[in-house]
Amino acid sequence: MTIDSVVGGEGARGATASRGALFRAPPARPLVAASILSADFSRLGDECRAVIAAGADAIHVDVMDGHFVPNLSMGPAVCAAVRRAVPGAMIDVHLMVEQPSRFLEPFAKAGADHCTVHREVEEDLPALLAQGHSLGMSMGVAINPDTPATALASIAEPCELMLVMSVHPGYSGQAFIPAVLDKVRSLRARFGASRRIEIDGGVSPANAHSCVEAGVDVVVSASALFGSRDYGATIAALRG
Repeated sequence: MTIDSVVGGEGARGATASRGALFRAPPARPLVAASILSADFSRLGDECRAVIAAGADAIHVDVMDGHFVPNLSMGPAVCAAVRRAVPGAMIDVHLMVEQPSRFLEPFAKAGADHCTVHREVEEDLPALLAQGHSLGMSMGVAINPDTPATALASIAEPCELMLVMSVHPGYSGQAFIPAVLDKVRSLRARFGASRRIEIDGGVSPANAHSCVEAGVDVVVSASALFGSRDYGATIAALRG
């Protein structure tokens, strides 16, 4: 079985080609991306529709290969299922994998609007960003909590988003690491409003205001959102 047969081929991407513009636009307000890592997978479509209806700006898909991080998670078929469930939503894919070049095209075909790759991977970063852009997606670069902000500040190639991990990637439900906000402040001072800054890991209504105040304009939330009783109220609080 080919990836085209799983995700529907080029047609799955064709109808979504303009949605990557959400991360290309100047930040007018903080965006909230709902990470389905903590969703109820027995009713994933309903969960995606519910958070989008409650005001989430994007669905965040965490992809783990069991090598770059010590966990396995979703592949292109899950992304394609999310696209079918919420055809009008932006899909924000976070590739926590050792060889992201192998996965950019399959996720583009599955309906992803954006892909973020990690600065720590041993692949040609300019080539990765160019590959993703050629597939019609916006692109981002992520750093882990132990990676300095200079690893992002030194990137000369165009990307629409920088992702600062506020937990060690791999599992949902970890405690937020406040020290990473210094990196956010440094990056916002360096780049101004020219790039989105996303934060991912342990973000909740209790710390979202500090994130936004530091310069974050895309807040990813998993357990704090999907574990809440009122998605709309939680999304409003996550905007800081």
